[in-house]
Amino acid sequence: MTAASEKQVGTYDYVIVGAGSAGCVLANRLSADPDVRVLLLEAGGKDDYFWIKVPVGYLYTINNPRTDWCFKTEAETGLNGRALGYPRGRVLGGCSSINGMIYMRGQARDYDGWRQLGNVGWGWDDVLPYFKRHEDFAWGGDDSHGQGGEWRVEGLRLNWEILDAFREAAAEVGIPKVDDFNRGNNEGVGYFQVNQRRGRRWSTADAFLRPAMERPNLHVLTHAQAKSLIFDGKRAAGVRFWHHGEDATAAASGEVILATGSVGSPQLLQVSGVGPPDLLREHGVEVHHPLPGVGENLQDHLQIRPVYKVRNVRTLNERANSWLGKAGMGLEYFLFKRGPLTMAPSQLGCFAKSDPSRETPNLEYHVQPLSTDKLGGDLHPFPGFTPSICNLRPESRGSIHIRAADPREQPSIRPNYLSTPGDRKVAADALRLTRRIVSAKAMAKYEPEEFKPGATLVSDDDLARAAGDIGTTIFHPVGTCKMGRDDMAVVDDRLRVHGIAGLRVVDASIMPTITSGNTNSPTIMIAEKASEMIRADRKAGRVAAE
Repeated sequence: MTAASEKQVGTYDYVIVGAGSAGCVLANRLSADPDVRVLLLEAGGKDDYFWIKVPVGYLYTINNPRTDWCFKTEAETGLNGRALGYPRGRVLGGCSSINGMIYMRGQARDYDGWRQLGNVGWGWDDVLPYFKRHEDFAWGGDDSHGQGGEWRVEGLRLNWEILDAFREAAAEVGIPKVDDFNRGNNEGVGYFQVNQRRGRRWSTADAFLRPAMERPNLHVLTHAQAKSLIFDGKRAAGVRFWHHGEDATAAASGEVILATGSVGSPQLLQVSGVGPPDLLREHGVEVHHPLPGVGENLQDHLQIRPVYKVRNVRTLNERANSWLGKAGMGLEYFLFKRGPLTMAPSQLGCFAKSDPSRETPNLEYHVQPLSTDKLGGDLHPFPGFTPSICNLRPESRGSIHIRAADPREQPSIRPNYLSTPGDRKVAADALRLTRRIVSAKAMAKYEPEEFKPGATLVSDDDLARAAGDIGTTIFHPVGTCKMGRDDMAVVDDRLRVHGIAGLRVVDASIMPTITSGNTNSPTIMIAEKASEMIRADRKAGRVAAE
């Protein structure tokens, strides 16, 4: 297909690539100016699939090519040779349409750390107003929370005795009970807040995109997968893409904004000739602009999933394994929008320290009233629960590297989980802390029995190896287009790509270090802040250039 035969869709002030968690926010905020034209490209389809709206539907949207890219990692040494599925949203709303719906900002320390790295305007006090700006907190606004915004935050609509007991047990070992993890220091144990509205998933497509689609200056194309960026010298001038399989182009008179996530954004830069020169040449891509950090610095939270059998209490295992139980759950949801079908993958949270030397919590528990060999698999035939744990600040760093010049070929994803002695020690200590909690008096009546990894494993080496057997991603990849000024930084603190005018990256890939918790709402905050910077630069007559 020659350039002359490509379909030209027009010239826009902003071309946004990716209608996920960040892209929907950007489309809303930038199109609020009636004097600009905005094009939003989404490789996936509309979010009209039934299971997107039902909270428990993540079981049917993850690993479903209708809604998920269905990526896989390389075989991981730290996971004892296993490769993992690596879900990423491929639908309007992106990951917010398939994720666990947990509302979590992270810790003030995370953002203050970004500022200490030289990223002006990214400390906790700087970013808190952007979290609040779009928040609709069910319990009302205050110094920490906003009310009346687009991003709805509610409480859970069901409870489980086994989770209440785990909360009491955690308190017995010194982890305080809390009601809100989102005030800057999330240490404690309590129930998660979720992005739902009256028992239904509330995605960024619901919150931000759908209201903006009525505007005549916003053009949204689905089934539009980016092929490469178009450059005019050292300036981004547009995007080549496939629209329903046909070649097309869009020109950008202002900026091209990449919002395709920590896998998609570095991949698109690399196939466009922006990235590590040796990698690009290896795959036949002409080097347009050398930028060695593109695709490096991948960080993710590895979720270690111990399983406990219990007695004298009902868990989801028994209910979901019964046809009568399934029918009851369905009826409860459709009549009252309550019960297990409103469940996020995890309901009870706990932030704790793997050892007393830690300044702030470095572990996050996602405790589930169920057990299974793998997420989405059949539940065990016995009553069980899963107190899964992740290391919030992993030392391990991985990469996203193209395998070919064709962006339709999945890149090589290497998280390098448990690749440092420090990460392996935290994994062992996390399993030991879990045993302490489960052994507390509040759990005694349920006679918990460690099913996985097994109580006979006690040494650091044995426990770290076991963590590799039962660990999986909790879907928080960040950092592959990191913000900063060092040699491996990809964007500056206004999210402008170093050395390329008219080009920004606005998604989780810009995080220099991973936040201490679930990463979806921090990504939305990043887009909120970025949209303000983009509009300010336009007003001042500046383009996205250093």
